[in-house]
Amino acid sequence: MIGGLFIYNHKGEVLISRVYRDDIGRNAVDAFRVNVIHARQQVRSPVTNIARTSFFHIKRSNIWLAAVTKQNVNAAMVFEFLHKMVEVMQSYFGKILEENVKNNFVLIYELLDEILDFGYPQNTDTGILKTFITQQGIKSQTKEEQAQITSQVTGQIGWRREGIKYRRNELFLDVLEYVNLLMSPQGQVLSAHVAGKVVMKSYLSGMPECKFGINDKIVMDSKGKGTTDDPTRTTGKTSIAIDDCQFHQCVKLSKFETEHSISFIPPDGEFELMRYRTTKDISLPFRVIPLVREVGRTKMEVKVVIKSNFKPSLLAQKIEVRIPTPLNTSGVQLICMKGKAKYKASENAIVWKIKRMGGMKESQISAEIELLQTDSKKKWTRPPISMNFEVPFAPSGFKVRYLKVFEPKLNYSDHDVIK
Repeated sequence: MIGGLFIYNHKGEVLISRVYRDDIGRNAVDAFRVNVIHARQQVRSPVTNIARTSFFHIKRSNIWLAAVTKQNVNAAMVFEFLHKMVEVMQSYFGKILEENVKNNFVLIYELLDEILDFGYPQNTDTGILKTFITQQGIKSQTKEEQAQITSQVTGQIGWRREGIKYRRNELFLDVLEYVNLLMSPQGQVLSAHVAGKVVMKSYLSGMPECKFGINDKIVMDSKGKGTTDDPTRTTGKTSIAIDDCQFHQCVKLSKFETEHSISFIPPDGEFELMRYRTTKDISLPFRVIPLVREVGRTKMEVKVVIKSNFKPSLLAQKIEVRIPTPLNTSGVQLICMKGKAKYKASENAIVWKIKRMGGMKESQISAEIELLQTDSKKKWTRPPISMNFEVPFAPSGFKVRYLKVFEPKLNYSDHDVIK
């Protein structure tokens, strides 16, 4: 598995060095410094092979994290571990900076001893690690704490410790969706899919069990529910067909497969309960109509119209439209009916922001782009326009049917908990 793990600063100096296998020598440290950090050309690939040795590396601010191995390992697993390692360090001492790494090097070595064993990743959950590695990096010594550590590591519920108490029990739920759309120049939708996730914030006492219901087509058909009234939907859909989904480890998959109900004991704090993807019957909140006209070789006129396709009683907020511009752009003049627009040369894009927009409304922006003359005959590829916004409904039709909380010992009501 992982033969060694090294942390460098921007100069290539080694801040943390931990070797787990004998086939990784000291020369691996110098090889990465010379071929990646001090390379003449920028290294774009996150995997670099040097003398039959693979270096998996990520960069955070001015710090490089590199996992080294000579074996044929699962690259996705190694990068997942590196990102988890970053999360663990951030939870202990904040930003990943050279000064923070130097001030907490004892703590980092202690963490590496816990999360890697002979190069094999172990427990990387910050909640469990903090039960026996304190902020000062000192292990717990009392018998009670050691018993708690054992139950956390070997127990069935490793993501939540016992004895959590809050004065006020609260449970927050957010549904976030990302619409990916490909449209022809004639305005015909070629392909569209929605990637969504359910994010929860749990501040509950004790060891509660939650049940979560969605309007998945399989679930609705099995229960025989055909019609419901939903004022926020424009299509009148009662169920959606989810193509694939992924759950947090706390979800009891056996109950989902047999009863199609999402039952779980939530971790403490914020976590991602599930991810899903759907490709059918997507209700697009906005329609974007771009018009591009080239005036010679040194000028271009761009006009973008956005139309809202939801009910007039609803309101979209925090709308941001990013319009790409050619690399040889020298200046941009903007005129927008609503909101504020600005040309960002560093990002080669026009950023148009609108605070709020009602349903069945229309707004437009016009831009006159001045171009520098170039010898290249290659035409501009016209990258897609991207758009971010917040609307009070899910474009896929995803809907939370119910969310229930049970706590056998404390017996608090879910009506006072769910937000």
